[in-house]
Amino acid sequence: MLTSATAPHRRSFCHQRPFLENGQSKNAPYVLHYTTTTRKGAPGEEDYGSVIGADGANSRVAKGINAGEYDYAIAFQERIISDEKMKYYENLAEMYVGEDVSPDFYGWVFPKCDHVAVGTGTVTHKGDIKKFQLATRLRARDKIEGGKIIRVEAHPIPEHPRPKRVLDRVALVGDAAGYVTKCSGEGIYFAAKSGRMCAEAIVEGSENGKRMVEESDLRVYLEKWDKTYWPTYKVLDILQKVFYRSNPAKEAFVEMCADEYVQKMTFDSYLYKRVVPGNPLDDLKLAVNTIGSLVRANALRKEMEKLSV
Repeated sequence: MLTSATAPHRRSFCHQRPFLENGQSKNAPYVLHYTTTTRKGAPGEEDYGSVIGADGANSRVAKGINAGEYDYAIAFQERIISDEKMKYYENLAEMYVGEDVSPDFYGWVFPKCDHVAVGTGTVTHKGDIKKFQLATRLRARDKIEGGKIIRVEAHPIPEHPRPKRVLDRVALVGDAAGYVTKCSGEGIYFAAKSGRMCAEAIVEGSENGKRMVEESDLRVYLEKWDKTYWPTYKVLDILQKVFYRSNPAKEAFVEMCADEYVQKMTFDSYLYKRVVPGNPLDDLKLAVNTIGSLVRANALRKEMEKLSV
């Protein structure tokens, strides 16, 4: 968690008393209660003029301001190292789609320096996450065979922003605010960017520390954020709802991704983290091709349903 001052000692936060409190007057400081990570674990508290909650999807700062809940996916991954196989992944990342690896997300093999992260995620079937992980590992079996699992991880991925992201002199950023994109599940860039934008709003609003910031100062950060990135979140939300709903729809998605224009637009949008305007004629062609892919996918789904009866 980031605050308006740097805490002098490493510490965890106390569970026996309220984590975040503020005084009765308008400009009263926020009081953060904590427990030090020394052997005795002594409780303590510190005062801050403003607080930026950057403490992840299970944010205690968010709970402290009653920011509301959100849907979330569970991501599960294993870090696997295999010196002989790493050359294959030097310049390659893989994504797998299909109801075997996830009914509503995707599986992945992402290179991480000297090892790969093999994982998957789901919103709708969290209890089956280990089954989906096994299927993902089976999909990539030939390329990771012989590898040693060096770490197993699981964590929540927010599915949309929290209902409340600013209250008084407290603001949420990153996963704490729910800034993870649909379809791709990306959050690292948006965590860093939102933290920077919020800090800049505090510096500007406080006139470089000359006055106490107010909620209106922090809302400047929200307005800039929503104006800049809301279209990106909306487009990716639509893509996930359209293409991740069934195996045939996912096949249509894969077919669409084979188009060079789609690849270029995707690369540009990913690079700049915004929806990049395209060529109107190419956009029209893409729309026609996408509709065709979805029609074929729907026909395939109906045939599969007949065979399963």
